[in-house]
Amino acid sequence: MLILFTCRLKHNILTSFNMCITLHTCLLVVVYALAVIARKKERQNVLFIIADDLRPSMGCYGDTTVKSPNIDQLASKSHVFLNAYAQQAVCAPSRTSMLTSRRPDTTRLYDFKSYWRVHSGNYTTLPQYFKSNGYDTMSVGKVFHPGIASNHTDDYPYSWSIPAYHPASFRFEKQKMCKGEDGHLHANLLCAVNVTEQPGGTLPDMESADEAVRLLNTRVDGVPFFLAVGFHKPHIPFRIPEEYLRLYPIENMTLAPDPDVPKHLPPVAYNPWTDIRKRDDVQKLNISFPYGPIPKDFQLRIRQHYYAAVSYMDSQVGRLLNALDNLGLAQSTVVVFTSDHGWSLGEHGEWAKYSNFDVATRVPLLIYVAEGPAALKGSSFPFVDVFSQSQRTFKNYNFVGNMVELVAVFPTVSHLAGLKTPVQCPDVSLQIELCTDGQSFAHVFHNEEKKKNNEALSFSQYPRPADTPQEDSDLPNLMDIKVMGYSLRSWDYRFTLWVGFDPKTYQANMSDIHAGELYLLEDDPAQDNNVYNDSDGGVMMRKMNSLPPTVSVQTRMELQLLYLTAGMKTNERGRGHDKINCNR
Repeated sequence: MLILFTCRLKHNILTSFNMCITLHTCLLVVVYALAVIARKKERQNVLFIIADDLRPSMGCYGDTTVKSPNIDQLASKSHVFLNAYAQQAVCAPSRTSMLTSRRPDTTRLYDFKSYWRVHSGNYTTLPQYFKSNGYDTMSVGKVFHPGIASNHTDDYPYSWSIPAYHPASFRFEKQKMCKGEDGHLHANLLCAVNVTEQPGGTLPDMESADEAVRLLNTRVDGVPFFLAVGFHKPHIPFRIPEEYLRLYPIENMTLAPDPDVPKHLPPVAYNPWTDIRKRDDVQKLNISFPYGPIPKDFQLRIRQHYYAAVSYMDSQVGRLLNALDNLGLAQSTVVVFTSDHGWSLGEHGEWAKYSNFDVATRVPLLIYVAEGPAALKGSSFPFVDVFSQSQRTFKNYNFVGNMVELVAVFPTVSHLAGLKTPVQCPDVSLQIELCTDGQSFAHVFHNEEKKKNNEALSFSQYPRPADTPQEDSDLPNLMDIKVMGYSLRSWDYRFTLWVGFDPKTYQANMSDIHAGELYLLEDDPAQDNNVYNDSDGGVMMRKMNSLPPTVSVQTRMELQLLYLTAGMKTNERGRGHDKINCNR
């Protein structure tokens, strides 16, 4: 009876039990059934890995150029979220939003120059929540954005049981460490190096991987842990081991498929990639402001170095996952892998982040939860050497196509680890310490997702100092923000409104529309053809002005999109039974 009862807990257990043809197989099912019962009583460890500026350019997301075997291996055993989006495409606001589970309009952090506990509200963070539930919480590398945005302590001691670790070699990251053709050192964008010639003979992500492995080896037995590891790459400068460039011969590199600035792109929407322009090697190119373009040969080298940085970071992830596996922790640990936002590689004539396009807001999101009888067999994460096994591929990806948001990672991971899910925040939650602005997507781990959910939406935003590109358009100070771009991503549309914004009250004036963008994704997946001006904005505004002032920005955006697209033939919002297209 015990076997039959436990087999009903999971469909795959029952299937395996019915197919038993040997005593060994049946015993394996019994062992797994008992393990399921034990797991339900135990809280899971959490290994939370976050990369910096990583778009979903990896094999597991269908990119055939990038070599990312260790992340692909993790993906083959995980749920792979194809449409995960950051809430603001820049480091500090995105990380603070994800780790507090509050949108930027609640954290009130749009730049790098305030600490949410002082500036907005004393919000509980994801690691703090685990710490308050008896976990040892540890931070390695770039998890919170360092500096003012995390109180110069990475939010210690609120979030962490011990002070956060930062690699000593990171202090050289912005110095002149890149050997140029003239034989001198420069602060370049492209900075492939001989690691043995670097200070200490190492690089930041190598140090972070070493420290994370050390913490796993010295953990306290019997105490669950939440270990967050933030890798700096592929963030610029591309200071990476030079051997990784060999994986990407320059003659094999291609330009972005849409390298030109879209004809109908509002000037306020354009990101002039100011941080790229400040690098020594880019300054030598004497590129005009704001639209450039960068010479094509240099574009190819940027793309080459970005991909090489991804492969370098992948190797560090592989070392970390292999250590988790060797310590026997893979079957009791939820593993999360994600990024703070994406990065443009020449699409729309843009580079870096700082926009509302998919290439800037879309992120990889993999979540591993050990399950199934196969989970008891062999090694889960053997290290894959990208140089000797670069052609290795993995299968059995469990794709999830519906929209999810980074702001929802907090409640989702809490549930998967066995903790109570935080309650949903009201529209105004400045005085509430623990709640979530995100909708948990933990249900997909219990029920296979087969249909696309038209109610699943993602919201992002980005501030601008003016209606035209300025030197500080990428990252304006709070008091210089004049326009806020709110963007909604659904299955069928990318819809963005650029509206007036008052930085003193943190209020957007949704009636003060400076510009709009509407992309029909079925015909325009790269978001190159803005059809916003083809719609009747006057009717929409009359309807919006009649709404009560208490209606949230997100609700207004959704209603406006419905009004705009009501008469379009491509509108398929009523068709809720379509199969998910995992390639979109």
